[in-house]
Amino acid sequence: MVYCLLCAAVIIVLLCVKIYLLKKSAREISAQFADRLKNDTNNQLFISSGDKDMRELADNISRLLGEVRKEKLRYDQGNTELKNGITNISHDLRTPLTAIYGYLDMVRKTDDPEKQARYLGIMKERADMMKQLTEELFRYSVIVSDDENTETENVYVNQVLADSISSFYPALNGRGIEPVIKLTDKRIERRVNKAELSRVFSNLLNNAVKYSDGDLEIVMSDTGVISFSNTAKELSTVEVEQLFDRFYTVETAHYSTGLGLSIARTLVERMGGSITAGYSSGRLTIKIMI
Repeated sequence: MVYCLLCAAVIIVLLCVKIYLLKKSAREISAQFADRLKNDTNNQLFISSGDKDMRELADNISRLLGEVRKEKLRYDQGNTELKNGITNISHDLRTPLTAIYGYLDMVRKTDDPEKQARYLGIMKERADMMKQLTEELFRYSVIVSDDENTETENVYVNQVLADSISSFYPALNGRGIEPVIKLTDKRIERRVNKAELSRVFSNLLNNAVKYSDGDLEIVMSDTGVISFSNTAKELSTVEVEQLFDRFYTVETAHYSTGLGLSIARTLVERMGGSITAGYSSGRLTIKIMI
C-alpha cells in the first residue's frame, strides 16, 4: 500500500514538473513570438525545454513567421512600387492633358484656319497618347487579375512571330530600322494561348521601337529560343535589370506606363517559359524560351 502511494506521489510530481516545463515553454514561445512580430529579425524561436513536441512547435512557428515576414516584404515593396507607379502615370497623363487645354485655349483665341488646324492636330496627338496609356493600364489589369486558365492550342510559333514582325514594319521603318530576321526553318510548335503569344511579341517589338538606336536583329534557333537584339547606348546595366519591373520607364521613353515588358514577362511565365534581358557593349538582348 505504501509502495503504491509512493509511486502515485512520484507520478504526480513528475506530471507537475512536466506541466511546469510545458507552461514555461509556452510562455517563452509567446514572449518571443510577440518580439519577432514587432522587430524585423530572422532569429529562430528558442525554448529551454527539451520536449520534442514543444521544440517542433517552436520550429513550425519560426518557419511560419519567416513566411509572414517574406509576404510582408513583398507587400511593402509592391505598395511602394504601386505608389511610385501611380505618381509616374499621373504625371504622364497630366502632361498631354495640360497640353490639350493649352492648345484648346489657343484655338479659341485665333480665327486663322491654318493655326486652328495645326493646334487641333497637336491636340489629337496628345489625346492619342492618353488613349494609349489608359489602354495599356487596362490590358495590364485584365492580365494580372485573370486567375482562370486561358484556352490553349497547338501554335506554330514561327508563323506568329513572322506575323507580328510584319505588323510592326511601318513603325520600325518610321524609326529608320530595317530588321535583320533569322528564323529557323524547323517548325516550332508549342501549346499556348495564341493571342497571348502574339501580345508578347508585339510588346517586345514595341520595346525595340522605343529603345533601338536604329537596328534590330531577331533570331529564332532550332530549339525555339527567340532573341531580340538591338543597339541601345542610352541604356545602362542598372536600367536593363529594371526593364521588367512594373511601371518602370527609362527617361527617354516618353508617354509609357512601363508595363509592356512586365506584361510580356507575366504572359511568358504563365506559358511555363522564361524571359531575360542582357546588356553588353551597348547592346540590349532579350531572350524568350517557351
